[in-house]
Amino acid sequence: MSVQVTAMHMSDGLVNAPTSVVFGALAIAAVALCAWKARAELDERTVPLAGLVAAFIFAVQMINFPILPGVSGHLLGGALAAILVGPYTGVLCIAIVLVVQSLLFADGGVTALGMNITNMALIGVAAGYATAVALYALVRRRRLDRSVGAMGVVGFLSALVGTVSASMGFVVEYAIGGAAQTSLGTVAAYMLGTHVLIGIGEGLITAVTVMAVVRSRPDLVYLLRRSRAETAVAA
Repeated sequence: MSVQVTAMHMSDGLVNAPTSVVFGALAIAAVALCAWKARAELDERTVPLAGLVAAFIFAVQMINFPILPGVSGHLLGGALAAILVGPYTGVLCIAIVLVVQSLLFADGGVTALGMNITNMALIGVAAGYATAVALYALVRRRRLDRSVGAMGVVGFLSALVGTVSASMGFVVEYAIGGAAQTSLGTVAAYMLGTHVLIGIGEGLITAVTVMAVVRSRPDLVYLLRRSRAETAVAA
């Protein structure tokens, strides 16, 4: 069983049609809301960065790395996008990548597109960003917010949490309308175990990327800009 096909990039037929329709409608509504909210995150400096983030995630999602015999994984990118360009813009970046992959490259089923967006774009970004905000608050209290290494740790743990959370989204969808014969307990154990390993790989890639951007252009990193803006307002 390939994680890439049966877990994150879900193929058609894993979940029944009513469940697919419900999560498709949820994805459409959530992405529309994010498109409206993203206006507050973007300006003339950050729009090009959002495009670069989407292109980078698209490219690295096409590269699989082995986890276990017969199991491969790839970068999801939710935490990375949220940290660099913001949660709402991050959702749009991931959603665009997933739509292109599904329609042009047959990577993920068309009927499962709403669930893939829900898992990777909505849950993955939300969980990754919430973790990043909490960890960065701790980093600032310890006066390590200027440390590139500390930001790497934030990126690593945020990506790990986001990846595992996204995989659990699939478990919930399978529990609601799973169409395969595999038991829910087997699916949940498999998803959790493999995505912890995938999350470690994603965390390393995210950490390296975040540290590179923080080192060269910290003014473009949304997580840093947001925290500094909130501090300025509080002062």
